[in-house]
This record gives sequence, C-alpha cells and structure tokens, in this order.
Amino acid sequence: MPRLFDLQYDAASGLSLGKRPRQEDAVAHNFTVGADHGFAVLADGMGGHAAGDLASQIVVTEMFSELKMRSCDPTSMERNIEHALTESIDEVNHCIADVFEERGESGREHMVMGSTLVAPLFFGDRLYWISVGDSPLFLFRDFKLQRLNEDHSAAVDIDRMCDQGLIDQNEAKLHPDRGCLTSVLIGEKIPKVDCSSEPTKLLPGDIVIAASDGLLFLHEKRITQTIMEHQHLSCAEIVSALLRDIEALEDPEQDNVSICAVRLNSPGHPKSIQSAPVRPAANLVNKPGKLTVLAHKTGKGASVFCVSQKVKS
Repeated sequence: MPRLFDLQYDAASGLSLGKRPRQEDAVAHNFTVGADHGFAVLADGMGGHAAGDLASQIVVTEMFSELKMRSCDPTSMERNIEHALTESIDEVNHCIADVFEERGESGREHMVMGSTLVAPLFFGDRLYWISVGDSPLFLFRDFKLQRLNEDHSAAVDIDRMCDQGLIDQNEAKLHPDRGCLTSVLIGEKIPKVDCSSEPTKLLPGDIVIAASDGLLFLHEKRITQTIMEHQHLSCAEIVSALLRDIEALEDPEQDNVSICAVRLNSPGHPKSIQSAPVRPAANLVNKPGKLTVLAHKTGKGASVFCVSQKVKS
C-alpha cells in the first residue's frame, strides 16, 4: 500500500453539446500538482435561452471561488466541512437571487432560471461532497459503479411506487414527471441539500465521476463497461471515451453532457490535469470586493471548462 503522501490525483473535465442548441452545463476542477487536496464543481442549468447557461455559469464560478478561498486552509476547511459547504452553497444561491433582483419582478415572471450542483471535495484519501438536484456523483471501484449522492428528482418517488406495486415498470420508466426536480438552486429556499459530513474513504485506483444527467442517456452498465475498459488510462481518456459513447447513441433528444473524472493514483499512473487560458467572464454577477474570472477552452463537440479563483480586493 502506497504511503498517503505518495498518492496523486488525476483529474479531467469535458463537455458535449449533445443535440441541444446551446450549452447549459458548466464544469470546473481545481487540483494543483503536488497538492493533497482538490475539488470539482459541476452545474446543469435550466431555463432556456439566456437563463440556463447563465445559471450554470454563476453556480460554477461562485462555488469554485468560495471553495478556492476556503481551501487555502484545508485543515480548517475539512474540520468544519459541513458548515463550509452549506455556507458556500447559500452564497451561490444568493447570487442567483441577485440576478432576479437586478432584472426586477417582471424579469422573474418571464424567466425561470435555476441550476443543479454537484461538488466533490478531496482531502488526501477522503472524499466529501455537496449536491442539489439530479446531477450524479459516482464511485467506480472493483469493476462496480455506485452512486454516492442523492437524486433530487421525481424519479425516486416514481421508482418507489413501482417497487410497491402501485405502477408497473413500463409506467415508471415512461412517466412524464421522471425528470422533474424536487430541489434546485433558483435563488429561494433550497428544499433538499445532500451534504456529506463524514468522509468516504478512497483507495488507490478509485475513480470518482461527477456528471450532469445527460450522461444517463447511457445505460449504467455501459458507463461501467467504458470506465472499466479505460481505468488504467488517464482521466482525460476516460472522459473522452464516455463522450464518444454519448455521440455514438445519436439520440435526437440527447441533452448537454458535462463530466469530471478524478482518480486517486499511486505513483506511476498517467496524469492529465487540464488547464486553460484565463479570460474575464461575461454577464456574471460579482459582489463588491470580489473579482471573478472564468476560463474555458472550446472546440467542436466536446470542450474543457475551467474557472479561476475569486480574489478579495
């Protein structure tokens, strides 16, 4: 067994537009080479043109910035992890509320803007997370894929009705309300937050996957098979393989897809920590005394998305 300080993180993120006209997902990760801690943030926006994409950018940029500042003292942050995460998500939610306030009540009446959030945090071999909505967080270990976070969608209650014999499997699968969210960030009180106060212990070789629900167009068995086939390659190659699987479906209803893969490596495993040029973010809400910048690298189809830190003036 490698010594803890010999372990390293491999992290990579990717985005795909799917068959949608605009990208409403956003994802970023922060794993400094040689550091014993890091995190990722992923958001799936909703609200259509000029709403869903803005919401996801606000959520990722603000959450990234909050976690970046707090992780300057990782020991203190982990000691108070539940408070740090819930306070951070409240700040993010307030930012969304500020957008509505700036646009006025008429803007709010005509625009429903919100976003899911999933943010895994790593301290050595310990994993924590906070999530709102239906964006899944998976752990791949011993050839098995396990969902770690709660699913805040009506699908949970529909499947429970199926298990109780109230509806059959076909009704449950095709139920029109399966995709309805029971909790989301919209600038008001958050109905449900999944926040881990106790860590999940990671083992060398474990792969953590945070994704938007667009990844779930693939059957969970296919996701598992693809990760298994690429588990000894870099996380960048794992993400690319999953995005290729999505494209191969050629589903005309394919949603946006965002993925972040993180593996706890022993020495000698491939590393693929990605970075991108920094440029100011457009149309993002900044609070006084804070500078928020956004960076991304785009290409045809998939793209890498990264966010810089927030700096107090």
